[in-house]
Amino acid sequence: FFFNQLAFVVVLCNSFTPRTSIRSETTSLNNNSNSLRRKISFPKSSASSSITGAASPLYFSYYRDITVVHPTHNFNTSNQKKSSYLTNSNTNTMSDNDYKYLTPISPSDIKLEIKDPVDNTALSQAQDIFHELTNANDSPEKGKGPIDPPSLMTVAKRLGDITEECDSYIVTAEEMKAAFDSLSDCERTSLMNIHDRVKRFADVQRGSVTDVEMDIPGGKAGHTVSPCKAAGCYAPGGRYPLPSSVIMTAVTARSAGCQTVILASPRPAPITLAAAHISQTTLFLRIGGAQAIATLAYGIQADNAHGPAIPQCDVIVGPGNKWVTAAKGMVQGFCGIDMLAGPSEVLVIADETGRAEVIAADLIAQAEHDVVARAILVTDEETVLEQVEGEVRRQVELLPEPNRSTAKQAFTQSFAVVCADVEECIQVSDDIAPEHLEIQTRDAMTVGMKCSNYGR
Repeated sequence: FFFNQLAFVVVLCNSFTPRTSIRSETTSLNNNSNSLRRKISFPKSSASSSITGAASPLYFSYYRDITVVHPTHNFNTSNQKKSSYLTNSNTNTMSDNDYKYLTPISPSDIKLEIKDPVDNTALSQAQDIFHELTNANDSPEKGKGPIDPPSLMTVAKRLGDITEECDSYIVTAEEMKAAFDSLSDCERTSLMNIHDRVKRFADVQRGSVTDVEMDIPGGKAGHTVSPCKAAGCYAPGGRYPLPSSVIMTAVTARSAGCQTVILASPRPAPITLAAAHISQTTLFLRIGGAQAIATLAYGIQADNAHGPAIPQCDVIVGPGNKWVTAAKGMVQGFCGIDMLAGPSEVLVIADETGRAEVIAADLIAQAEHDVVARAILVTDEETVLEQVEGEVRRQVELLPEPNRSTAKQAFTQSFAVVCADVEECIQVSDDIAPEHLEIQTRDAMTVGMKCSNYGR
């Protein structure tokens, strides 16, 4: 995401060597249509097309997020019919004991669970925000020009990004440094270790993408790789601070060689500010949602009473809510984006060797992220589903608030699928293309290598 690729053909003709630049065609993984597609990218920057791939921390290859769990315990399964769990759940009268955290659905109904990542209501609201942010410019296309600072402050205060007393959309470098210094020794060490690991991996990846050149009849062909100038990084500021999102976007942009790294995050916690400091962000916008994406894409033209000028970003990456996703869809084409990602989710493929207590804990860990998160179990054994359901019911009640309420709400859109065999489990997983994929089966690595669509 943070690179531009310039493909060229050099043709030798008589006594001069003209160089013709052509835009390169790159392959990207469309997480939502679950297929590889050919895509020509035309970013705003002066260099030619961007290498597209998946979300941070990778910028030029597909991010594969898969956990393979080797079984250490076998369940004593019975020869119950796999349809009984589905039948028992479809009763007209449902007691608390009948309630299913993992709503059972059939493999044939999976297509109904594959939804457009852009929410129509959020898109309409994002469009209104874009128009409000640009109400002072003279562009014939409202919503697609430089951001008006007073309007930005008005929107940010109304939507709770900043307090009424705040008079700036910027967090200063001094504030970020002070937040880092205020951390405990344990917190500071942990943050530095995370930063070091992400940076070392990002540096290795950067080194794997090199300029190439080959001889062709009458000349040479090849490509050069150069960093984007300005990268916009988004870190959510909802229920829990996510310093990991700061590090995995800002640090990788620095490793790519981006000169300017702009971070946006509403209501930033001290740990978020500390992560921005250690990641060497150039500017920190204390705003979020669609208004943040609009500012990263279209910029602020000049220094003003509320903060400095904000350059237009060549690429915008990072996770966010449905308004962030909708806004990314609006600016895609004007600048590069990572992808239009739906709600965060985990999918666990499990057979009779899976451990119900571990599977349930991992599903709950995802569900407590957000009320719109999804936890999905795909298994070829009804007994596994029954035992995991029981463990989810037990463990979710052990959570503190607000985690418990958040997880319970998330389970209202979570589900389970009982398949005929592990091969059908793999097909269901590929159809859904989950963000996080976990394998708890016999020969788990073999099963994992058969899965094609997962990760962001």
